[in-house]
Amino acid sequence: MVPLAPTATAVSGPPPPSGPNGFWITDPAFRDRLHSATLTLLDIVEDRLNDDDVSLTGVLGGARDHVEHMLGVPSAYCVLVEAEAAAQIVQAAGLDAGSPFGLATAQGLTGIEQLPVQQQQQFVRAAARRYAITAPSRSPAAPATAPRRPAPGRSR
Repeated sequence: MVPLAPTATAVSGPPPPSGPNGFWITDPAFRDRLHSATLTLLDIVEDRLNDDDVSLTGVLGGARDHVEHMLGVPSAYCVLVEAEAAAQIVQAAGLDAGSPFGLATAQGLTGIEQLPVQQQQQFVRAAARRYAITAPSRSPAAPATAPRRPAPGRSR
């Protein structure tokens, strides 16, 4: 009889983050998660720009790798977060970003990378502030109303 090899038990990590309900752009909760992830990514980029020998695009690309696990965005959607953050930085520098996936964003980032790190950080901070202000708003909570009074002459 041939001895059986010991069976390996699979070690599972945390479950992958959930995706949108339906098409991503029509799922408000998922869009809010993308928006929140973009704000966090901008914070990470600003912080990481202090590291020597790391370019702005290098920081953006490296930070994107953490979006899935740190920020709860499925890997297929992480590029949306990176592209939006990049476009916001370019716009904060006063440049036309066009589409987040367009050549203007890439050219803008290349130009920004030529500037001193402190100035790059200022653009990233400005992008985060502006992006936070333009946050998608949830439907406002209905104002509290006083309970209705019973009609005169009627008892409860």
